[in-house]
Amino acid sequence: MRNPNIGTTLRTLRKNSHLSVEEVSNILQEHNNFSAPKTIYGWETGRTQPDADTLMFLCDLYQVDNILETFGYKNEDNVLETYGYSQEEDFALSLSEKEKALVLSYRQNPNMQNAVDKLLDIEKYDITQHRNVSYLNISRE
Repeated sequence: MRNPNIGTTLRTLRKNSHLSVEEVSNILQEHNNFSAPKTIYGWETGRTQPDADTLMFLCDLYQVDNILETFGYKNEDNVLETYGYSQEEDFALSLSEKEKALVLSYRQNPNMQNAVDKLLDIEKYDITQHRNVSYLNISRE
């Protein structure tokens, strides 16, 4: 599921940072991300969205502190209903409303999962190697 806020938010953040699309493209290229200006225009108009790593880089470039809130993922009283779930729906675990909302939002935004995993330093189990792999600590165990 695409977040329609990403494009307009990226454009606003870029303009607030006093950067042109060409300058952002050059900065990305300096960091081995070869995104042409027309690609950035595509992100900003909502035709496409950057991958999670690029989005995280742009957030750093634009000095975004609260990524989730900046892109419209707010804490709401009825957040489950926001994502199409009824309050009565059964959950396998006993989770707080906030935890339920986080899990549901995570599941419904696969394009953001890698960024969230990195942000929270969540380890993923690598089934092919039968070991835990941390995104931020790439040491081989």
